[in-house]
Amino acid sequence: MAHTIRHAPEGGITYEVICAAYRCGAESGPQDEQEAAQDWALRHTGRTGHDLFRRVFTDHARVTRTAEPSHDPNPVGRDGGGG
Repeated sequence: MAHTIRHAPEGGITYEVICAAYRCGAESGPQDEQEAAQDWALRHTGRTGHDLFRRVFTDHARVTRTAEPSHDPNPVGRDGGGG
């Protein structure tokens, strides 16, 4: 049975910023609004001078069965890896 995976908007999106400066690792924590995470990074730079950050965007996905078999040559297995 073939399946598809798509963004589920009802789950929302979470935004997070992590300082990538050597030995810092400070983070905004998960935020519901992108602006809140960005504001945290701006404040952190103002306090520390650190200017490199990793941004993480997390969404929710819904998997549904499809009517026809998948013709994808690289299907995603249940473990999230390739077929």
